[in-house]
Amino acid sequence: MKKTLLILKNELITALTRKSFLITLVLLPLTSFIILLVISGLQKSGQDTSAMLENLFVPASLSSAEGFVDNSGLMKEIPDEIANALIRYNTEEDARAALNAGLISAYFIVPDDYLEKGDVFYIRPDFNPMGSTQQSSSIKSLIAFNLSGGNPALAYRLQDPINAIEVSLSNQEQRDSDHWLTFFLPYIITFLFYIVILTSSSLLLNSISTEKQNRVMEILLTSLTPSQVLTGKIIALGLTGLLQTVVWLGAGLLMLRYSGRAFALSAAFQLPLSIMAWGVLFFIFGYAVFASLMAGIGALVPNLREGSQLTTVVILPMIIPLVFISALINTPNSPLSVFLSMFPLTAPVSMMTRLSATQVPFWQASLALLLLALTAVFLVRASASLFKAQNLLTGQTFTVAGFLKALAGK
Repeated sequence: MKKTLLILKNELITALTRKSFLITLVLLPLTSFIILLVISGLQKSGQDTSAMLENLFVPASLSSAEGFVDNSGLMKEIPDEIANALIRYNTEEDARAALNAGLISAYFIVPDDYLEKGDVFYIRPDFNPMGSTQQSSSIKSLIAFNLSGGNPALAYRLQDPINAIEVSLSNQEQRDSDHWLTFFLPYIITFLFYIVILTSSSLLLNSISTEKQNRVMEILLTSLTPSQVLTGKIIALGLTGLLQTVVWLGAGLLMLRYSGRAFALSAAFQLPLSIMAWGVLFFIFGYAVFASLMAGIGALVPNLREGSQLTTVVILPMIIPLVFISALINTPNSPLSVFLSMFPLTAPVSMMTRLSATQVPFWQASLALLLLALTAVFLVRASASLFKAQNLLTGQTFTVAGFLKALAGK
């Protein structure tokens, strides 16, 4: 036990004093808080932050006004609300000249067969796939206003025919589907757990492979057993990752609390404190699963380069939730989302995404954690069978047959 603690202490000090670890541990939450404070200060000073951001990303020389050419004869009147946003031109040549002179940023052409086809051409000088959304609301308002005979109420209803109000039987307060945090809050949680679990388990592979390659492992095994080395390294790097998880997740919860007061966020965006407990548990067992797989690879490969190539296979299950992240966030209770959050190799990331996106039944989170824990126990034992002196000291090339024999204890 004393020798295991020595390995644990050495690995823990090495990891905690690494500059890259300290920078990511502190700098990411600190930068987020600074950005939040700056935006909050701008709002309190009365500045229009949305206009300021628009000025940062829109070229100053580009006019915000756009033109239109009506060949259909339907546009009889321009509403006062959009008179400064849309300028009428009699011919396309006049609109093109205004565009070249910088008076407008783009122009629309309403063809004579608009009523039959509904086509409207959008002409702009640059290739910008998102540019068509800049003033599309103005041309829509213009067309709706004239099609409704100049009735503003009817024109508005033509553009927005229904205002769907969602009523849920759940006691949980519903999030605004149009709010950007509805998608990005679970998105951030997903990447947080993906990065923390991946980096923590990869450090174990790096440590074992490096010590094998520079022969430090041989010195260690003269006074330590392979199981003592494995136990000390897994616990030490696990504590490092756990510290990172708690700091990042705690900082995120504090930011949400502050943002709720500064930006008047709905209570639906305030994650419950229970997500901290679930996050710690899913990290511990998720880390145990992937760290044991990394340790098994590190025990069998002769150098770090070959080990890094094999990690692609190991981390593939963690990439699957990223591929289906839209489904996990938009439909968190669908069969696919439930399966990904239950399957042990995808559960650590997928379940945390669901927990931050919706109210997950307690039995589902508990069952997923139980399956993950059982998988962790199995894989830790399997990796311990690979972590033997003959595997750690040999320089033979990794083979699938050798891996299976070592896994079977032969």
